Amino acid sequence: MTAVHFDPLPPRCSTGAVLAFVCNTTGLDRKHVGKIALIGRGATVELDDRHAAKAVAALDGAAFNDRPVRARFAGKADFTNVDHFGKLSKFLDLEAAAEEAEARRRAAEGTDRGDGGTLLGLVLRESEFGLGGRLLLTLGRASRTEPLPPNRLGPGSPVVLTRTKPQRGVTFRGVVYDRADATVGVAIEPPDYDFDDDDGWRLDLSPDEVSRLRQQDALRRAAGADGDRLAALRAVLLGEREPEFDAGQPPPTFLTPLNEPQQDAVRLALAAKDVAVIHGPPGTGKTTTVAELIRCLVARGDRVLACAASNHAVDNLLEKLLRVGLHPVRLGHPARVVPELRARALDLLAEKHPDARQARKVAREAFALFRSADKWTRGKPEPGAKAAMRKEARDLLAEVRRLEALAVERVLDDARVVCATLTGLDGQTLGRRTFDTAVLDEACQSTEPASWLPLLRAGRVILAGDHCQLPPTVLSPEAADAGLSVSLMERVVARYGGQVARRLVVQYRMHESIQAFSSAEFYDGELIPHESVVSHRLCDLPGVEAGPPTETPVRFIDTAGAGYDEAQEEETESRLNRQEAALAVRQVRALLAAGVPAEQVAVITPYRGQVRLLRELLKDYPALEVDSVDGFQGREKEAVVISLVRSNPAGEIGFLADTRRTNVALTRARRALVVIGDSATLAADPFYARMIAHFEATGAYSSVWELDSNT
Repeated sequence: MTAVHFDPLPPRCSTGAVLAFVCNTTGLDRKHVGKIALIGRGATVELDDRHAAKAVAALDGAAFNDRPVRARFAGKADFTNVDHFGKLSKFLDLEAAAEEAEARRRAAEGTDRGDGGTLLGLVLRESEFGLGGRLLLTLGRASRTEPLPPNRLGPGSPVVLTRTKPQRGVTFRGVVYDRADATVGVAIEPPDYDFDDDDGWRLDLSPDEVSRLRQQDALRRAAGADGDRLAALRAVLLGEREPEFDAGQPPPTFLTPLNEPQQDAVRLALAAKDVAVIHGPPGTGKTTTVAELIRCLVARGDRVLACAASNHAVDNLLEKLLRVGLHPVRLGHPARVVPELRARALDLLAEKHPDARQARKVAREAFALFRSADKWTRGKPEPGAKAAMRKEARDLLAEVRRLEALAVERVLDDARVVCATLTGLDGQTLGRRTFDTAVLDEACQSTEPASWLPLLRAGRVILAGDHCQLPPTVLSPEAADAGLSVSLMERVVARYGGQVARRLVVQYRMHESIQAFSSAEFYDGELIPHESVVSHRLCDLPGVEAGPPTETPVRFIDTAGAGYDEAQEEETESRLNRQEAALAVRQVRALLAAGVPAEQVAVITPYRGQVRLLRELLKDYPALEVDSVDGFQGREKEAVVISLVRSNPAGEIGFLADTRRTNVALTRARRALVVIGDSATLAADPFYARMIAHFEATGAYSSVWELDSNT
């Protein structure tokens, strides 16, 4: 059988409709048609080898629901490839439907106190131009002192800004560039609309349709690749061909001090012809290792595409790359880049290029011509004179666009390293540029469809992350259960293991007692605390008093039998536990009273309802961070208090059953970790039973009854 691909398909097209179209257009009997896979807006179909050529000729240009399609051979590769990408494409459609349903629900509820994706009752505070010509809006409540409610909007969030008064209907798409307690900053393209101080606005987190379409296109191209480097890389990543390594690679010269496991990981990655994995458990210096790897790649002549799923992760990597002496170019909206790193944004680098300076000069000439055409004052103009001036101005603006594009091209041509989010890989900006190596940091936080985006442009890929921490965020339960929550890195590690992967094992964050359980449970007991952290405690910090809260590295406080029952928020149905929150606050105050700086203490909990409650209870300590586990991944504090929330007679633990979330929570603290939970509820799960047994065996266990009896 031969695989044939054609696109575009009509919206909501089914495999049955594709089969009917193929048979009716080619005259083939159904017995000559094999498997059909829908990938984005395209279809890949198996056809009998004897009829494939004539079928492609008949299909190419044929009208499917009054729209012509493009048809081509997709090669004779194993059709399981197409099946794999077809499933991923379906998962993306399920995720898009879930996002749209969520957006409709938020809009219908008209509340900004739900899941944090909507802000209502906003007014315009300030507006100014900046950041590549965007219009920067600062929005807040009518009362300048009223804080915004807790929300999920942060720098880089795609949003929709909608006017709510005097009448609805004016809508802008934009990006959050700044967030403060009482304001949120949004960057939009300059509109033809005059903003009025009396206008009312709402802000909604927006499903990113452009990103989804880019991922669908990546899946289609990966499935249809034949006889090229992408096809060879696909064969390795899908387990059809063994990965290869170049044993003759010269040993690298390390400029960044790396420990032996880190050096071993870099050497393997440099030797990989197809794929290598750097497995970085918490605190092991993964991003530092990745930055040194990229420096070594550039030193040997590679062009590198460095990516991650989030703007925060990309900026973290960019900062490390600058430290090792590289000068990367950062793709993406400048508003999505932290202020300290914006100088490396493509837009701003291009603005400084001589071609861009010339473009601004030509633009001034064009606007002067437009003004002259509109304000003719010396007698009656010659027939056609105004039109001629406007045409000349339009020609000048076309030259402006050409010069601006040329400035971007020249900046990219000179770049040895390009940094971007996975879904920010804009084909229009990058054109046909390819790279020797793609490096995906925090690869386990990326869905597989997004991970294929950089692979379209690179000959090989290095995946760095930790599949024992949080998986990619997936809104659709159906898509998550079917496999969208399994990252490409997790699948590659499961397939090849130590053949392609190296684990970093020396950690520079946690006291040995803090790391002990996670090391045994998730990392085969291999984690080794560096001598600088092996026994450090809070009481070793300057200005911190010695005492039980600061001398003890790990404590588990059991609330079983104390009546600390969980509850649900009415509006969001998120879980919370008021008594447990009060206990967490007591632990925090004890730490602060001993002299631990508030900015070095965090309270972490799995549920947003509990986050909101704790933030309210701890509002007198603005420097102290309270966040969800998901929001704290990749971060650390000297002291961490964890509230696990769940306490019910049925032993239900909800998404605590994904123990990777708990692994993240347990590995954020450097010197002191306090875990609060109900053993009667938690121990129904074998993982938590082992965790509680570990705390008992190491002397970290105590009951809330003991605390109360000592007060």
